[in-house]
Amino acid sequence: MTARDQILARIRAANATAHAHETPVPRGYERRSPHVPGSPELLDLLTDRLVDYKATVVRVRPGEVEAALAEALAPYATVLLPPDAPWGLAGTRDDAGLGPHDLDRFSAVVTGCAVACAETGTIALDAGPAQGRRAITLVPDVHVCVVHADQVVGSVPEMLAALTPTRPITFISGPSATSDIELQRVEGVHGPRTLIVVLTDRRDA
Repeated sequence: MTARDQILARIRAANATAHAHETPVPRGYERRSPHVPGSPELLDLLTDRLVDYKATVVRVRPGEVEAALAEALAPYATVLLPPDAPWGLAGTRDDAGLGPHDLDRFSAVVTGCAVACAETGTIALDAGPAQGRRAITLVPDVHVCVVHADQVVGSVPEMLAALTPTRPITFISGPSATSDIELQRVEGVHGPRTLIVVLTDRRDA
């Protein structure tokens, strides 16, 4: 038996008995926010968090989404859209043939989202309807994201419960940014340096 065989045999033996030693995890933490998803309190809190993270938030009424998107995208010459984008915007719909260098030629990308958490100011995408594949939100310099009121929940447990863990999930809390050891903020290191959120009062009919 080789050293490799011995190592793999020990791993298999350990895995066979691993479940016998599991300790139940207490889950006594608060799982739900006191506020109903989409309530005015949550929309205000989400707005406050996103603005604090240096995102731009545009609050709109039902039926104003496309006009708000058109205004937000006016400064950008090349716009990328998900394949199933429901908005009547001028732009290029993504297809799997666009690689990283192709995506880098676009000034901005527009997507929807899966869910948003007001408590942390986090928007989650899972490649679902109106979101497209994960790569399109990581390369263009500007990300414009549409969030509907009924997608806004209060707490992290509620946000995670709304997501499927086997899907490609992206969590966004403001524009991409990092800080070095001297706390010098640098934006756009690993994603868009500009985040614009179009937040509606309720989902359009």
